[in-house]
Amino acid sequence: MTDHIDGAALLAEVEAFHRRFNKFPREAAYVAVALWDAHAHLHDCFDSTPRIAFLSPEPGSGKSRALEITETLVPRPLMTVNPSANALFRVVSSDEGRPTILFDEIDTIYGPKANGNEELRAFLNSGYRRGASSLRCVGDGSNQTATPFPSFCAVAVAGLGSLPDTILTRSIIIRMRKRAPNEKVESYRQRIHEKEGHALRERLAAWADQVRDQVTDAWPQLPEGISDRPADVWEPLLAVAEAAGGTWPERARAACVELVAAAKDDDAASIGVRLLTDLRDHVLRGADRMPTAAILAILHSLEDAPWSDMNGRPLTSRGLAKMLADYPTADNKPIKPRSIRTSSGVPKGYYAEDLADAWLRYCPPPSPTSATSATSATPQVSGGAEVADTGDVADSSATPHLTVARTA
Repeated sequence: MTDHIDGAALLAEVEAFHRRFNKFPREAAYVAVALWDAHAHLHDCFDSTPRIAFLSPEPGSGKSRALEITETLVPRPLMTVNPSANALFRVVSSDEGRPTILFDEIDTIYGPKANGNEELRAFLNSGYRRGASSLRCVGDGSNQTATPFPSFCAVAVAGLGSLPDTILTRSIIIRMRKRAPNEKVESYRQRIHEKEGHALRERLAAWADQVRDQVTDAWPQLPEGISDRPADVWEPLLAVAEAAGGTWPERARAACVELVAAAKDDDAASIGVRLLTDLRDHVLRGADRMPTAAILAILHSLEDAPWSDMNGRPLTSRGLAKMLADYPTADNKPIKPRSIRTSSGVPKGYYAEDLADAWLRYCPPPSPTSATSATSATPQVSGGAEVADTGDVADSSATPHLTVARTA
């Protein structure tokens, strides 16, 4: 019979092992990563298995090293770059047991230049939930049968930039950054340190066997304000912390609150919600309608906004229409451009009343200072539309109010 293992002490060792080689941006990240490593040995006890995502805006920020250290600690690790979906389906359903997939350069799958990876993205998205599977035809010629292949398994990813909401909302997000000159970590030498990680892995596996029944029946108390998808993501890690005992339950809940809040700050909105918010706060700003040309001129002029460079070209009227069509009006119809009568013609544009319901449902509350970042220039608009500046020019601190000059 295996001697009783002190879970709290073991997790502390796992955390210390990461600290030797990884410089994470937040103390909460060390707690989350140690708990995630342990959860990988118990993921079959839960209804979902959160992804953990090491992301950074630039190379050389320690993402791949974080995956390397994690690889030594999790069960049946499979480090991969750009695999095929069919290969992953077969690996996950093999008789050897489900692997822990460690996916480096995930931006090649989800990034703006990724093409033809729909099945792989579907695998990564669906495998978050227990029972997820995909049908594949097995056999030759006319002797093929539809066979379900499971996709439920623990996944850690690393990559540049960000990821779509479909995977971000299923992930614990660790935003990596380059180490400062005064931030030191120990150099990782695989031949030396891998054995230390593997020894911890064996003890994690033994501890997991001891607490499996306890974790399977656990319903950990979630911190106040944590619900919906964040609750699904963090419940397995909180259950692991409860099983470990000591200070881990308290630390886990604090890390949960901090990292969920950080994720909201870092990814406050999808690109669609960012567009809606900019239209409200920086474009229409009280106007009841505006031609598309005027809207695009202002969007392109906004600093620190993506609209002037959308995959190498500015946002177009077609792109604007496509993005807004995903959001309904108050009467549940897609937001679409409509004719706007001006003194120079009848161009197409957008009405504030069509956007109002989407603003209410999707956008964060407007800040008192949000309007001050809007452009103070009056765009020169082609196609007959005129944008009038009706601001109080006597007050140099006032931001001009943009309306459309139109005739009855």
